[in-house]
Amino acid sequence: MTDLIQQIFSISSSPEFEQACLAVFRHQASNCEVYNAYIHHLGINTSAVNTLNRIPYLPISFFKTLPVLSSKDKPEIIFSSSGTTGMVQSQHLVTDVSLYEQSFNKAFEQFYGKIENTCLLALLPSYLERDGSSLIYMVDALLKQSKHPDSGYFLHNHEDLYDKLQELKAAGQKTILIGVTYALLDFIEKYKADFPELIVMETGGMKGKRKEMVREELHQLLTAGFGVSTIHSEYGMTELLSQAYSYGNGVFNCPPWMKICLRDTNDPLSPAPDNKTGGINIIDLANLNSCSFIATQDLGRVFQDGSFEVLGRFDNADIRGCNLLVG
Repeated sequence: MTDLIQQIFSISSSPEFEQACLAVFRHQASNCEVYNAYIHHLGINTSAVNTLNRIPYLPISFFKTLPVLSSKDKPEIIFSSSGTTGMVQSQHLVTDVSLYEQSFNKAFEQFYGKIENTCLLALLPSYLERDGSSLIYMVDALLKQSKHPDSGYFLHNHEDLYDKLQELKAAGQKTILIGVTYALLDFIEKYKADFPELIVMETGGMKGKRKEMVREELHQLLTAGFGVSTIHSEYGMTELLSQAYSYGNGVFNCPPWMKICLRDTNDPLSPAPDNKTGGINIIDLANLNSCSFIATQDLGRVFQDGSFEVLGRFDNADIRGCNLLVG
């Protein structure tokens, strides 16, 4: 397994990615009972899966009802999704949390550089107020690695956050503010930061606090409120151990061990036609001990360079954290 982990986190080309995917698929098809049963239900012969586009994707809803595990080890941590009262939560049983740590550390450094000299401010009240958030686990770790004394969480103390932003702006300090969408909107209704160098990263989701908004309207409000030219975003979810990041305009890029593929909206087992909107299937090789091939309930578009856009959700899908509904 050590060799496979090393293979995953050293991918540098499409052939290497495909080779790692097939190795992970063979491992999970043999060791994950839920995935194995699903594959057999589809009538797929695993030995015939010899290219990337033949790998079947497990519907994400299985994480709500069954233990999706490809390891005999006991979970070190269980991440759970947020949701309104009465909604069934997804659970991600993580048997080796070092895989998650390696994934988010490598990805964050790839997109934003080393965290040591960055001031990281986190405005994540709804995540902090519950247990089991994989986002809070990641932010906790990044805060510990940041050497800046002002890095930390803010709950509802917006005045303190405003004062801190003004100090950091005056000092010319590289600063990232990561926030849940509704909390960022709450903040700019009271304060105008006017901090052009600030990186504002929204994690999506109104958590039932506000009506959902289309991305263009949301980002227009946030750019004006913080005085920045673009709004960054993070695309992740409980069922994944990797995140994609956007530098603006809702266009996301994945780290090398993660990929977005689209399925036909009318035929979930077939790929979407080129240049068409489709259901988002995610390959996340960091999910080595659960399932790396997941069919989500999001709709999206993939561009030629592999970047992608999230356009909304399938009808009747649960409203949840790290992505936006099209209102």
